[in-house]
Amino acid sequence: MRKFIFAILIALTIFLIPDTEPAYSWGFFAHKKINRMAVFTLPEGMIGFYKQHIEYISEHAVDPDRRRYANEDEAPRHYIDIDHYGKYPFDSVPQWWKKAVSKYSEDTLKAYGIVPWHIEKMVYRLTEAFKEENLDLILHYSADLGHYIADSHVPLHTTENYNGQMTNQKGIHGFWESRIPELKSEGYDYWLGRAKYIDKPIEKAWAAVKASHAAVDSVLTFEAILNAKYSPDKKYSFENRGATLMKVYSKEYTEDYDKMLNGMVENRMREAIITIGSLWYTAWVNAGKPDLNRFGDKDVSDSLKLANKESEELWKTGKLKDIKGHDD
Repeated sequence: MRKFIFAILIALTIFLIPDTEPAYSWGFFAHKKINRMAVFTLPEGMIGFYKQHIEYISEHAVDPDRRRYANEDEAPRHYIDIDHYGKYPFDSVPQWWKKAVSKYSEDTLKAYGIVPWHIEKMVYRLTEAFKEENLDLILHYSADLGHYIADSHVPLHTTENYNGQMTNQKGIHGFWESRIPELKSEGYDYWLGRAKYIDKPIEKAWAAVKASHAAVDSVLTFEAILNAKYSPDKKYSFENRGATLMKVYSKEYTEDYDKMLNGMVENRMREAIITIGSLWYTAWVNAGKPDLNRFGDKDVSDSLKLANKESEELWKTGKLKDIKGHDD
């Protein structure tokens, strides 16, 4: 009888509740955690300022995802479908933007994602913000840069099969980057040492993409193996999210998948954290190490607060309906 009731709930859920959260990024929980922990990698001269503003850096780690609902150019900044470019894409795609545009055209690059190049652009913008000693822009670009770096460390952000839609594994994107961190991240090791200066940010961005893409086969293959062993009533469960009953991957299924991945999610989060801290540090050094203590207790401007509020309202109302790229 219980199995019959569960089956009815599953059937109703198909019509009443989406299978997963939108599959375009680490879940909000993970993005905030990653940015927050990156603060503690910073050296003297930076860490005091960033700790003072840690709530802003953490809460606004999700702003780029929210902007997807207002800015049609936002989506490609979060991923790169590197397998679109052939069997040996890292030998084919130029690391430098101008060379890549010359070879493939800007429209093609944007169609299949530009995350490594956008990371480099954000490092430059943060560097200029430090030079100008502009509090609003330092915090804004720091939070945004953290988001894009984190996204580049997600294996499914590097493939056209980003949500398992080509292999009958739809939902795996949110499963890997949201469900696992939500259940497991409190036990992760976040002691990563100090941020280091990165001489060539573009090379670091591409190294992240390459490492992420190397894990794609494992992400998909292990879930397919596990799925064959589980019946739907064991694979899924229901949890209350506020006032909503949501269908989620069960804790047992998540635990088994995480064991098969052998710490992959934790390792990608850790690598994202130290890379974020290192590129924040790199931008500060390149700007001449401005004295961040000059800001004292100064808070962000009212105009930035208003812009953030308007961005959040656009996200809630979802005015931009046709979001292109890694959107299901």
